[in-house]
Amino acid sequence: MPPAPSSSSSELRLTVFGTGYLGITHAACMASLGFEVLGVDTDSSKIASLMAGHVPIYEPGLQELLRTEIQAGRLRFSTSYEKAAAFGDVHFICTGTPQLPGGEGADLSQVRSCVTALAPLVRSNSLLVGKSTVPVGTARALSRELAESGHQVEIAWNPEFLREGTAVTDTLAPDRIVVGVTSQLAEDLLRAVYRALTDGGSRFFATTLETAELAKVAANAFLATKVSFINAMAEVCEASGANVRGLSEILGADPRIGQSFLRAGLGFGGGCLPKDIRAFMARCTELGVDSAAGLLREVEKINLRRRSRTADLALELAGGDLAEVSVCVLGAAFKPGSDDVRESPALDVAQILHGLGAHVTVYDPVAMANAARACPELAYADTLEAAATGASLVLLLTEWPEFTALRPSDLGGIVKLKNIIDARNALRPELWRTAGWNYRALGVGAEASAPV
Repeated sequence: MPPAPSSSSSELRLTVFGTGYLGITHAACMASLGFEVLGVDTDSSKIASLMAGHVPIYEPGLQELLRTEIQAGRLRFSTSYEKAAAFGDVHFICTGTPQLPGGEGADLSQVRSCVTALAPLVRSNSLLVGKSTVPVGTARALSRELAESGHQVEIAWNPEFLREGTAVTDTLAPDRIVVGVTSQLAEDLLRAVYRALTDGGSRFFATTLETAELAKVAANAFLATKVSFINAMAEVCEASGANVRGLSEILGADPRIGQSFLRAGLGFGGGCLPKDIRAFMARCTELGVDSAAGLLREVEKINLRRRSRTADLALELAGGDLAEVSVCVLGAAFKPGSDDVRESPALDVAQILHGLGAHVTVYDPVAMANAARACPELAYADTLEAAATGASLVLLLTEWPEFTALRPSDLGGIVKLKNIIDARNALRPELWRTAGWNYRALGVGAEASAPV
């Protein structure tokens, strides 16, 4: 059983296993709350880099926070499970759960190996807390396996709800904290860990292991469904002559629906949401809930159709042939505020156009290096202006502020032809059309007006 919380929660010492996006963020943020934190990873070069204050990802505010906490002595890193076991009272597991090669399910090997290696080493009154996104039933299975192996270590589950680009804020001021526990002591301990956040107004939900696991994937599934719904409506708008921007505004005015995630466009991507949706589909199928799996499968199909539809628009503006056409792609990251190009809709579209024979030049404010590693066949420019010079077609594919703030005059004097595809519905159509541009957007017809 875990220990009863001390009179001062900062006296608890925390470990964080896995120094990927989630682990680094959680470790630095917990240290900023006053805890002594030890981050653990088997990659010694990554540990050395982190100890030197270098964060391998782009996340606003994270590197500064990490360096502050290392300098204050509250945050350290190690490759030693033995040191971590002796150090910590609460052990957070933040290892990756990538998609299985050749399948839809989640690869739990990192989570399992971490738990298996840690369980024999930790004190019997320590608490193992999973934060990784896992299929429902994983925590219960791990608990059963540990018990059968003679390890009396309690497992709790505490899913993360981070958004890339706002991860530090999401950790330090979350709208909810969810913990799945099997004892009152575990609940009390996690309440102590998060006391500063709940005192600041964050809601705390103590529930079962299964409900906690499901809370994360269900939230992802709902948001993905909302995105795909408005994109399905964009398809209807294009076919009927309606305007998806106006439709979205009207739908969002209904308080039961709300405006969030109702902007039609290129759809979702990134290293988490797509693979989490697929893993959820796979788990629903395993549980025999085929109707839920079918719904999620359609959500993914709609999402992927947005990419091919954007390529179709490019073909239309190019007169049906993209061979040798100079194309400027604005955006490589899957969303603004991140350098993550995993399953990026923007890069996917760029690759499609390249495959159709276009000369594609990409510019992104922060994701250029990652994009070049992922898609070396594409050309890259150091500035927006360099990417757009001489282009016959411009595509806005990631809604970075410097792109959404563009005016027709910013590009009119350097492009070859005034053709633009606003795949994120982020520009003012009438402004560009008045300036002589052929403006197209997903869910907005060739001549349809849209609200300012």
